[in-house]
Amino acid sequence: MQIALAPMEGLVDEILRDVLTRVGGIDWCVTEFIRVTERLLPASTYRKLAPELFGGARTAAGTPLRVQFLGSDPQCLADNAAFACSLGAPVVDLNFGCPAKTVNKSRGGAVLLKEPELLHAIVREVRRTLPGATPLTAKMRLGFDHKDYALDCARALAEGGAAQIVVHARTKVEGYKAPAHWEWVARVQEVVAVPVLANGEVWTLDDWRRCREISGVDDIMLGRGLVARPDLARQIAAARAGQAVVEMDWAELQPLLADFWRQARRKMSPRYAPGRLKQWLALLTRSYPQAVELFGALRRESDCARIDALLGVTAPLAERQARLASA
Repeated sequence: MQIALAPMEGLVDEILRDVLTRVGGIDWCVTEFIRVTERLLPASTYRKLAPELFGGARTAAGTPLRVQFLGSDPQCLADNAAFACSLGAPVVDLNFGCPAKTVNKSRGGAVLLKEPELLHAIVREVRRTLPGATPLTAKMRLGFDHKDYALDCARALAEGGAAQIVVHARTKVEGYKAPAHWEWVARVQEVVAVPVLANGEVWTLDDWRRCREISGVDDIMLGRGLVARPDLARQIAAARAGQAVVEMDWAELQPLLADFWRQARRKMSPRYAPGRLKQWLALLTRSYPQAVELFGALRRESDCARIDALLGVTAPLAERQARLASA
């Protein structure tokens, strides 16, 4: 069984990948999509979006990282994927599921599900260009505004050379609205010979059990459910192994939240760091009453020093020195 952390653009960056994979249960994770248009991207792009590449392509917890690309030009995608491999990418993933309007308007993500032939051409060219030992995987939705081409798209990906397919069990138009159509994951698995992972609307251990029963697949990719319940992968892994499931309490989560904030403070300017913390905390309110209280206290707070105090975090040394100098 494989449990993967989904590549959520603007949310699951290297900081959250680090924190979540430390909790356990995650077998591999994926970068936010790297947008490819008409040029070969420089190494600096990967240092920004996939810094783990320069440390063995694993998070600090040792979880393997895949590099995901998004675009519509087969040759340009292939060239960039080959370059990523030269930097150490162990697996390349292709995004055919992003529902963002700006992405779809520029012919990327889920809009390509209208063109199964193009999907096949992209995967075939990337597969042809990658080193033979480097796996190529793909993520898709069930379609753009309908599911009529879902099975054709899955076949196109598999026949083009994708060794594994993640199926987000909704169309682009359905976005993230419940329900996810897990029965379609079963239909996809019936028509392709490669492993399929189910994705979408798994928030709890019981959701996973129902998803497995309906989809018929063991492998799963967790997105918002894992961000909202950081030990969800660990729970699923324990249940699958027949072990006791021990849920993470707030006391165990607090140090991870504090470390997330420390890393956000180091990476981002004081203007943007609070927003990243609130983004994660808002999802945590689904699972933890304590997060509701903390989010209420932080909701309108933008002063990093006051956030430090609320989280019990010591301010960075440079900031403390600057405060003393100005006193």
